[in-house]
Amino acid sequence: MFKLLFSLLLISVLAISISRRVRLASRYERAPRKLNPWSSLDKGIDPTDPESHS
Repeated sequence: MFKLLFSLLLISVLAISISRRVRLASRYERAPRKLNPWSSLDKGIDPTDPESHS
């Protein structure tokens, strides 16, 4: 039983340390850099109005 708990603890510590070192590429970020018509609608901006988005 002790060996099982120890191995689970060791694996979880290794997984956490590896996940902190490895970062996703910038292409996987959720926030878009440029506002497109779909995301402007989500933010309440009318994409057909040229004055509302600049």
